[in-house]
Amino acid sequence: MPLVGKKFPSVAIDAMSDMGDTLKIDVYKEAVENKKKVLLFWYPKDFTFVCPTELHAFQEAIQEFEKRNTLVIGASCDSAEVHFAWLNTPKDNGGIEGVTYPILADTHRYLAGELGILDADYEVNDETGEVKLSGSNVSYRATYLIDEDGKVFHESVNDMPVGRNVQEYLRLIDAYTHVQKHGEVCPANWEEGKKAMNADREGVAAYFSHN
Repeated sequence: MPLVGKKFPSVAIDAMSDMGDTLKIDVYKEAVENKKKVLLFWYPKDFTFVCPTELHAFQEAIQEFEKRNTLVIGASCDSAEVHFAWLNTPKDNGGIEGVTYPILADTHRYLAGELGILDADYEVNDETGEVKLSGSNVSYRATYLIDEDGKVFHESVNDMPVGRNVQEYLRLIDAYTHVQKHGEVCPANWEEGKKAMNADREGVAAYFSHN
């Protein structure tokens, strides 16, 4: 079920910091208690190929997220220890050395399962009761934008071979922030500095008359 418009699940998950500290992070509480937006992005697996390009891309934009009062949190089903090993592997060797935001270690797949983003199907043999798993049992490239009240205002899921565009998430945060501040709505392809519109017939008429 889509989470947009609903509260993000409140559950504490193991996580790893760039300093090697094992943490417990509840994404919902991170948003609400810190009065910040949160970008939570899931990736399939540490020590793979598309994944490090994404983690470095989010890191390169970290100051832009901070300007927007937004916390960045990564997540996969790998363990905290594997995250730490990857954090200590140089970039030119496929590692994520230099990444400073925390990474969830959802090894029990509890949160990923709640979100429905696992590449996993379970079939039960009616005669034997045996459970057969098909799929990789890791997460797709899911992304959640959560506001200061813990409400999800964007979610998207990419298949594993397809990397994300970090700039689009900055644009979405800008648009949602504009709505929060001004009560206007943001039309297609809106970017910071462009005209928004009132959510009525006169508003859309005025918008099209100037575009």
